[in-house]
Amino acid sequence: MGLTVSLKQLTDELDQLEQKAVKDVQAALNEEALEKLRISLLGKKGRLSKVLGSMANLTSSERPLVGQRANVLKNQLQQLFDNRLRSIKNKALEASIAKETIDVTIPPTGFPFGNRHPLITTTEQIIDLFCGLGYEVKEGPEIENDFYNFAALNIPEEHPARDMQDTFYLRNNLLLRTHTSPVQIRSLEQMKPPVRIVAPGRVYRRDAVDATHSPVFNQVEVLAIDEGLDFSHLRGTVMAFLKSFFGDLPVRFRASYFPFTEPSAEVDVQWKGRWLEVMGCGMVDPAVLEELGIDSERWTGFAAGLGVERFCMVRHGIDDIRKLYTSDFRFLEQF
Repeated sequence: MGLTVSLKQLTDELDQLEQKAVKDVQAALNEEALEKLRISLLGKKGRLSKVLGSMANLTSSERPLVGQRANVLKNQLQQLFDNRLRSIKNKALEASIAKETIDVTIPPTGFPFGNRHPLITTTEQIIDLFCGLGYEVKEGPEIENDFYNFAALNIPEEHPARDMQDTFYLRNNLLLRTHTSPVQIRSLEQMKPPVRIVAPGRVYRRDAVDATHSPVFNQVEVLAIDEGLDFSHLRGTVMAFLKSFFGDLPVRFRASYFPFTEPSAEVDVQWKGRWLEVMGCGMVDPAVLEELGIDSERWTGFAAGLGVERFCMVRHGIDDIRKLYTSDFRFLEQF
């Protein structure tokens, strides 16, 4: 008789545990409370384990009955916990979405102030310095033809210098300009010496993208044509410009080659313990002037070109050119 009572007691306890668990699980309002409840019911020292610990008082024929009932209850409770946890997470997500939702119909309470992009400010600083030296700003089309981009600059077909500038060719003998030097030719067609111009603009080359190269970048070129200009005038102009822009960084000139200047040089500044090329320059080749109808015996000139991105990176300590073309506010807000 006692064994029968013990079996009934265990069965009743399991029924009561199920009824109370259902209410408690539904009453749990967050993940922490739900986890504490799960441990108290299904943990190693939980209420279900205590009930099962009393099975020693049952006969061998009764134990499977209680064990089967307990396993079914355990699975039911686990499913109940899973469903409740999913419901809590969904409600938390809905609350978060509702809190973060922006009502675009509400009038604004303020306007954030933006900053000028460092490439724009760098270009403007370069132009201002040359304008202060008496230069005039000139611009030209980004889509050019072969004549202005190459031939008029002493770069005929099959000239090896064309390999230095891997070009984006378009239809009908058109191309994306590889430098802003075509602006010099167009200006000299319309202006008579003496001439002093600065030509900013975007240029395009088939360069692979990495930390220091981009297929689209910005250049500024300068041109001066006057009587009696020689390399000392070029060097003095470049040194005055670089000192105004960078301060007292060491500068060096290295002999180089450009098809439309002779002699030619590359200009380096010492930055972070190493020499960094920042400009190319040279005296305008007399053949270029003669083709434009300018008397090279009377008029001489010099030209120089620089990459705005390189100047911007040195000025602001930027180590990757790709940062200049992102829309990352964390980067842009520094300027």
